[in-house]
This record gives sequence, C-alpha cells and structure tokens, in this order.
Amino acid sequence: MASVPFSEYPRDLAGYGRDPPDPRWPGNARVAVQFVVNFEEGGEHNILHGDKASEAFLTDVLGVQPWPGQRHMNVESMFEYGSRAGFWRLWRIFTARQIPVTVFGVAAALARNPQIVTAMREANWDIASHGLRWIDYKDFSRADEKAHMREAIRIHTEAVGSRPVGWYTGRSSENTLKLVLEDGDFLYSSDSYADDLPYWVKSAKGPHLIVPYSLDANDMRFINPQGFGEAEEFFVYLRDTFDILHGEGATKPKMMSIGLHCRLAGRPGRAAGLVRFLDHISKFDRVWLATRLEIAQHWHREHVALAASAPLVA
Repeated sequence: MASVPFSEYPRDLAGYGRDPPDPRWPGNARVAVQFVVNFEEGGEHNILHGDKASEAFLTDVLGVQPWPGQRHMNVESMFEYGSRAGFWRLWRIFTARQIPVTVFGVAAALARNPQIVTAMREANWDIASHGLRWIDYKDFSRADEKAHMREAIRIHTEAVGSRPVGWYTGRSSENTLKLVLEDGDFLYSSDSYADDLPYWVKSAKGPHLIVPYSLDANDMRFINPQGFGEAEEFFVYLRDTFDILHGEGATKPKMMSIGLHCRLAGRPGRAAGLVRFLDHISKFDRVWLATRLEIAQHWHREHVALAASAPLVA
C-alpha cells in the first residue's frame, strides 16, 4: 500500500506545540484531575448477547481466549463481581469524599442494572456513553457502527433519563470520530489519548471538543503483562503523574485523567492504591477535581476561539 503524501497527511502531530494555551482552570488550579469509572458489566462479548464467542479482554483469567459458541463462566463471574461488588466499593470511596466522577457507561450495561444508574444519578456523576456494547468496532461497517451509536443513545436516554452529551467508544474504529461529528449533539468525546489538554476538531457541522483520556494512568495495567502488580505500584504511578503535572502547572497547567473499571480497581487490593492517591492529592491546593462534562463546559466557555484553527476531520 502506498504511503500517504506529506501534503495530504491527515494526522495532527503538532498539537499545541511549544506554547499550549493557559486553560484558566477554576480557582487558578495547576491541574484538573478527572476520574472515570468504566461501567461495562453486562455489555461485554457473550453468546447470551448474540455474540459468536465469550469475552477475553480485561479479566483476571490469565491467558484467556475467546471461546467460540460457548459461555466462559469464570469470565462472566468476574464481570458480575464488577457490578455486584466492585462498583459499590468505588461508589463509596468517591461519594464519601464528595469527589466528582465521570462514568463511561455501556448502554446495555446501564439498562441491565437500574439500581446502579440510580446511585450514579444520586451522586450527580456525569454519565457519558461508552457505546451500545463493550465490543470491538474495528471490523464494523460505517452503517452498522452508526446504527449501534443511535441505539446506544436511545437506550442510554431511557436508562438514565437524559441523552448522553459525552461519548467514548474505547474499542473504536477509524469511523468513530466521524460518526460522533456527524451526530453533532455531543458536547465532547474522548476517543483520543493525544494530549494533556482538551482540543478542538471540526467538520462540516462545526467544531467539536475532544477531552483526551488515558490508558497509562489506568487500572487496566493490572491486567496487562507490563503493568501494575500491586496497589503500591498503581499509587506510585498515579502519584508521580500528578506530582509532575502539578509542578508543571506553575506555568503550564494541564489535565490528568485516571481510568478505573469496576471489576479491576473495584477489587479491595487494588482499591487501596486509589485510596492512597486520593489521600495524596488532598494535601495539595490549586487542584480542580472535575467531571469531564465540567471540563468540557469550561473549555467551551473559555476557549471557543481556539476552534477557529482546529483541523478538519474529513
């Protein structure tokens, strides 16, 4: 396959460059810290959901592979732990400290667990859409992925009581962002890991805000071969990330995203690392704890002028 000519290269490798904008976070904060709880339990691959095989991603079954045509009961029970116990542990940790949270909620998972949706709403969490199902979309046609997005919005609206204004597929395709832009009614989306600050893109429908996510400050590394072996390693990585960003924030404030999963960080031995991190950041001033929605709303108010020079997504 021929290489794309330099003049037609579609990726933005430059970003903000040497002089990123001052985000002007509320309270003159040096860093905006944002926690995501991924709620996926009940939306994963499963033949009960009409899939061809069982789930094989982000579980504690070492070396797991999809089982074509069969249920994998060990994997299923680990996902069940996430909704039965792990979610509630994370919910108690965050609500006890009154820390704002964004949920990446898979529509099918939200629909299957209304008591958890009630708890999210009671805590005033920002519930963004994590798609219809927690499956890979790389081999979907554009039309089929669009149909899934529409159905995700419909089910999310019924389950939560309002339409999602944030979007994150996660297991995305090259069409995902284009479909988000085509929908036109999302305040932000997060299928990017490209920056420490929000940034604009645009399409024929106008500008759209990307609030980047993180897979390094993320409990999924407990499962990956090169990752965290214990809560202390998780805490140290989060602490070091925060300390660098808070230090840089004296002149160039940034954003820190932390990704959590109910079946992973919801386990007590891993939750201990999260608790240590929360204790650590509580000792600092000029820290803005915010939802992704709050960050997006702030960027829309303070930095809409930056959208004029945003790259075009064809």
